[in-house]
Parts: sequence; structure tokens; C-alpha cells
Amino acid sequence: MRAFVVNRYKEPLQPAEVPEPVAGAHDVLVQVRAAGLNQLDEKIRTGEFRQILPYKLPLILGNDVAGTVIGVGAKVRGFQLGDEVYARPGQDRIGTFAERIAIAEDDLALKPAAISFEEAASLPLVALTAWQALVERGNLRPGQRVLIHAGSGGVGTIAIQLAKHLGATVATTVSAGNTDFVRELGADVVIDYRTQDFEQLLDGYDLVLDSLGGKNLEKSLRVLRPGGKAIGISGPPDPAFARELGTNAVLRLAMAALSSRIRRQARRLGVKYEFLFMRASGDQLRQITALVDSGALRPVVGRVFDFDQTTQAVQSLGQGGLRGKAVITTA
Repeated sequence: MRAFVVNRYKEPLQPAEVPEPVAGAHDVLVQVRAAGLNQLDEKIRTGEFRQILPYKLPLILGNDVAGTVIGVGAKVRGFQLGDEVYARPGQDRIGTFAERIAIAEDDLALKPAAISFEEAASLPLVALTAWQALVERGNLRPGQRVLIHAGSGGVGTIAIQLAKHLGATVATTVSAGNTDFVRELGADVVIDYRTQDFEQLLDGYDLVLDSLGGKNLEKSLRVLRPGGKAIGISGPPDPAFARELGTNAVLRLAMAALSSRIRRQARRLGVKYEFLFMRASGDQLRQITALVDSGALRPVVGRVFDFDQTTQAVQSLGQGGLRGKAVITTA
């Protein structure tokens, strides 16, 4: 079958003929109809994550999928031929930039009926990230205040909507041209990061979702109330993540060192910092499906590429300026 692979880190994706995926007893074989593009794809391609995600090359890239079930393993009970599904495959089984993929049943969910395959493919990774940050880690409750950075991006567009559904007051940072757009998504306070300093304008927030890292993350700690929490999805990784990943002692120490400064700053301010690397979850996707079908969440697709344009599509991830997500379609 056709696929797009990483042969060597930092080199462009290459089209290739690869073996058909083999579905195990608990797997579902999916005909790919669309695949979402994520910054994670670019970080994997460049080798930025090779210490924590030691993939064997060549590697089929791609972390989001929507498609149709064309085969089920002997022990699969929740899906049948013809089902329309979507998923973020487990991190050790990525490869959605291909014509077909085998996915563990536990990582899969029926796609929302109200949206297209392209819209569904835009959701899994960013929606699971938003869910795990705001619901699972942040325990966001009605009346609380949350700052969501990069509100017009893939994670930001979904996180704003989810936070409003949860009853929170939402602040976000965007460029001036996206102000009306994020207000339509539900943002209450919109800050133009080019001309305004969010640290000077915000105070006493319960939660920050940071996708930028660096100085932006450091400043985010200072807008939190005592006991508040900043969740970073760009890093630096923390010891808890290293333990969760099951890394060796050397890598655990390295990760602890990478985040030691930001963790010390958080302690001095009486707040918390946590690194989040989202995980696959069919159960959480089913809850997200319900929110989409009820109208509480809507996907934002900024651009659609043909399957043959996958190499260019991944290259476009570094250009910025896109609202929501880019998607590859195989139709």
C-alpha cells in the first residue's frame, strides 16, 4: 500500500510502497479517509523527540485518523465492518499517513455523525490534549478562570470551546486578526500577543494551558493564583512524565534536569507545573463525540491537502498562521 515515511531524521517525508498492516486479535483495520496534521509530526520528523519516542526508521508518520472499518480482530466486540471511526493511535503504533492502518480497539471510537471525515480527522490528538489538560489534569470547574495560549491553533480552538462548556471564564492569546474568531469560539478575554503583555493584564487564574514553552511558560506561572496550575504541552518534560514513560535512570535524570528551573520557579510562587504528553483513549474520544454531536464542540479545519501532497503538507506545519488544523484527505 502507499504511505509517507521518515527514512532519516530531518529529511522530507518520502512516498513509499509498504507492507499491508496486520491486525491482531484486539485490533481494528481501518481504511484511511483523512488524516490530521500536528506539530508532533514535524517534531518526530526532525528527531526532536527521538529520546522519548525512539522509533525505528523507516517510519510511517501520522497521529490522527478518520476512516472506515474494513476488518476486525477475532476478539474485537465494539466495532464491525463499515463503521465510520476516528482515533489517535497509541504512540507506539502511529502511521496514519497511509492508505490503511491497524488500530487497537481501545484507542478507537465511532466518529461524530454530524461531521465529515476531514473534520473528524482534525480532532483526536488536539481534543484529547484539551480533555486531558482541562478535565483530567486541571479539574476545571464552573466559575474558574483559565488562560489558553495560541487560541486560534489546533489545540487552542478546541480547548476554548471545551473550557466554556465546562463553565470557565476563558482568556486567550492570539494575533489581532484572530480576535473575532476566538471570541466566536467562546473566549471572554482576548489578548493580542504582539502588542499586549498578558502578564500585565491577567492575575489570579486557576489554570494555564501553555503550548509555547520557554519565557511564555515562565510568565504564565505568574498569572496563577496560589495553588494554581500550569500545564505545558511543549515541555519541558518533568519527572512524572519520565516515570510514566518508563524511561531508564539516565533519561529520567535528564528530564528532571530539563524541567528543574521551571519547577523551582513554580514552587517559589506557590503554584504547580505539569508536563502533558497526551495519550490515546477511545473512552475519552467517545465523550468528545457526544460533545461534537450535541453542538458543544466544533472542529476547525483551516486547510485540506490531497494525499499526494503529504510531504508538502508536513512542511507547511512550520509556516504558522493557520486557524485550527490542516488535514490530508485520501478521497
